[in-house]
Amino acid sequence: MPFIDIPESVRYLISRLQQNGYRAYAVGGCVRDSLLQKTPDDWDICTSALPQQTLDTLQMPNIIENGLRHGTVTIRYQGQNYEITTFRTDGAYVDNRRPSSVTFVADVKEDLLRRDFTINALAYNDQEGLIDYFNGREDLQQGIIRCVGNADERFQEDGLRIMRALRFASRFGFHIASDTAAAIHRNAELLKNISAERIHSELDKLLIGQNAEAVLSEFSDVLAVVIPEITPMIGFDQRNPHHAFDVWTHTVKAVANTPPERILRLAALFHDIGKPSAFTLDEKGVGHFKRHAFLGEEITHTVLRRLRYDNRTIAQVSQLVLLHDDHPSLKNKSVRRFLSKTGENLWRELLQLQKADFNAKGVPVTEEAAAYFDKLYALCVEEASSQTAYTLKRLAVNGKDLIALGIKDGMLIGQILSELLECVIEGTLTNEREILLEKAREIAARGR
Repeated sequence: MPFIDIPESVRYLISRLQQNGYRAYAVGGCVRDSLLQKTPDDWDICTSALPQQTLDTLQMPNIIENGLRHGTVTIRYQGQNYEITTFRTDGAYVDNRRPSSVTFVADVKEDLLRRDFTINALAYNDQEGLIDYFNGREDLQQGIIRCVGNADERFQEDGLRIMRALRFASRFGFHIASDTAAAIHRNAELLKNISAERIHSELDKLLIGQNAEAVLSEFSDVLAVVIPEITPMIGFDQRNPHHAFDVWTHTVKAVANTPPERILRLAALFHDIGKPSAFTLDEKGVGHFKRHAFLGEEITHTVLRRLRYDNRTIAQVSQLVLLHDDHPSLKNKSVRRFLSKTGENLWRELLQLQKADFNAKGVPVTEEAAAYFDKLYALCVEEASSQTAYTLKRLAVNGKDLIALGIKDGMLIGQILSELLECVIEGTLTNEREILLEKAREIAARGR
């Protein structure tokens, strides 16, 4: 019988309930993660005590009672929140998301029976050890995501469980049991009933998982329910000697090639979403995708806005999609212009995305082509650490300096700063204050 090292605060709450004649266990994800030798994000407790009995037993000052109707008492103890929920069964699910009612029960098995997957239907306390009625521990050992009971019923109760299944498979590197996978495909349309915020939260976690490539490949039809714009990508033959894969296969390989960071993997997911609508064939039957990055940026912005992403995420991901096909020559001037498009904070992510994209084409490459990104990175570091300027912020002069010269017109100040920056990027001026001020006087005189 496995031993789980429950935190002392959790052990105390469980023991207080047990001492008053109630059954109590750590339950769900905290037990799962402990068995996987991972540190749980939080610890949930289930108990045979009714909500009021839990309150009477613990008698703690920091108690949140918002969930009492559904059997949950939230205790603030030693700086952490702990949800303590009465064993329950769920009534009918009327919106594919939440039960219309709950019924409190005395048996932990009935409580575990309502849970989504066997690996989450686990309970533990130090007295009884692991409570596992549905072979969840074995599924953990075998690396399997499997529904508790009938998979169709579990997903029809709560459509978000479809995305949770994909997320767990990606996060843990597990595969989804065949009956559960078939039910996911059958019930994918239920995701249309789930809020955009819930979808994008699960999508983020799915994308940064270790098994994202396999999940995106096998369940592309499921993802297309919430992002229908990817549908044309699936199986789209690029008809191009530089690509061995269809657009979707290339995309999921690019996702897998990027570091597991949210912004990067979102950008990889969307980077070629504009290709199908940009596709043309030349007279030799070769496919081309002119302006696909511009189209991709527009689609990306639309999708992320619909999924209720924050403005910063939308701006960064859209910018990466727009610039993913921008490959400067290995000259300082070209690199400065490249950096002027990304700003201070995004060029490293763009290079990582471009390298991931390049390595996902599936065709042999020359040694020179393979070395390009390392050389470009070195040049970017050189320019970023130098005193040169590729953004207005890095210019050795600013608007206040121009005002001090007697230039009052705001539009003219903006024009002068832009021209100065262009000169520095081109290398016709060095980024030195006096040299730039002299040039500013010249431009101002010309403009009057």
